[in-house]
Amino acid sequence: MKHTEKELQLLKNEINQMWQIVLSQLEKSKYALFNRDVETARIVISREKRVDAYELKIDSDCENYIALYSPVAIDLRLVLSLIKISITLERIGDFAEGIARFVIDDDFEKIDAQLLEELQLEKMFDLLLTMLYDCFVALESENTKLSGKIMSKDDEIDTLYSLSLDILTDYMRKNPDFIRCGMKTYLLIRKLERIGDHCNNIVEEIVFFVDAKVLKHGGKKQSEHGLSKNT
Repeated sequence: MKHTEKELQLLKNEINQMWQIVLSQLEKSKYALFNRDVETARIVISREKRVDAYELKIDSDCENYIALYSPVAIDLRLVLSLIKISITLERIGDFAEGIARFVIDDDFEKIDAQLLEELQLEKMFDLLLTMLYDCFVALESENTKLSGKIMSKDDEIDTLYSLSLDILTDYMRKNPDFIRCGMKTYLLIRKLERIGDHCNNIVEEIVFFVDAKVLKHGGKKQSEHGLSKNT
């Protein structure tokens, strides 16, 4: 293996490690929310610094790689994509921390389990975890045929998001004392919807790296046809 290939593999290893932490953060925030587990929520909050540290290290290491080796073509696309993916993973980590902070908020006690079930938040979490894992597999395998499958799940999340807002609005109308807590619940739902958007951003970066194609600004339709890896 060439020296530059070893360096690239080290960069990919770093992003993989960061990915596993972010996946764990999202899983733990889900567990904390549905089990009202304050201790697990505090663990998520305390581990956010690790996510931040990975983002800074990956950014620095990628910049150093570009400066040292002046990569071109697919190698350059990979490094540029890793920088953007690490930033996106850090933002997802921020949202997971935000969810955990809501669990330890006093207002969280005012939400009954029935409302959480009606909002279908558990389904949203499951879709997001699947998206994030599938993105990981797509990068590891350099298989962009997964892009359409991943983006279709974001459409499901958008639908659940819209439905949940209607349910929450109706609930607050009938329970005026819940409005403050309801607004915080809305922010929680918004975080989940944004995680889906960020997973889409990761897909776009993977397609850019592998296929040298840009999916941004209406590129979803391209992915529906199943993009294949360029050799």
